[in-house]
Amino acid sequence: MEINVDLPETRLEQRLAEQIKLLRAGRGWSLDELARQSGVSRATLSRLENAEVSATAAVLGRLAAAFGLTISRLLYLAEGDFEPLVRRTHQQQWQDPEVAFRRRSVSPPAEALSGEVLECALGPGVTIDYPMPPRRGLEHHLVLLEGRLRIEVEGRVHDLGSGDCLRYRLHGPSSFATAEDAAARYLLFVV
Repeated sequence: MEINVDLPETRLEQRLAEQIKLLRAGRGWSLDELARQSGVSRATLSRLENAEVSATAAVLGRLAAAFGLTISRLLYLAEGDFEPLVRRTHQQQWQDPEVAFRRRSVSPPAEALSGEVLECALGPGVTIDYPMPPRRGLEHHLVLLEGRLRIEVEGRVHDLGSGDCLRYRLHGPSSFATAEDAAARYLLFVV
């Protein structure tokens, strides 16, 4: 996991581990219950909570969904407050090197505001599956800036090219996939 903020990577991973523990404890869940709710193994959860491993995009997605949060909100809770103006050099960037996925929080989530903007990039030949949304009914506007991207939303497939916009409300599973020969870069507006 890579974060482009003032916190060193290891410190952010420790804070993320603490936040996952706090969220689990706040719901009165055991590790077994969080494993059941998220579909992430108990062993992996234990290692995450002890900051022994870094979370992948898929694991963060499953945990966020189990807690009813967006991934940005989960990472934000680990980081703390935000400023109204966020320069590009201070925008949180997270990477999952296993699947060549990069995600930048252009507008970090805030308690008083409902929307957020993410800039994402997927390498060629990558598929990321999200079995459940972080919160049912979230509105998404995805604008593909470069490349090709196949998005499956609740069983319906959409093939996007540069400049295309897909607008949807997410109530069930979704999947993002790039072709073997083409990466993708897109903006995702979540409300």
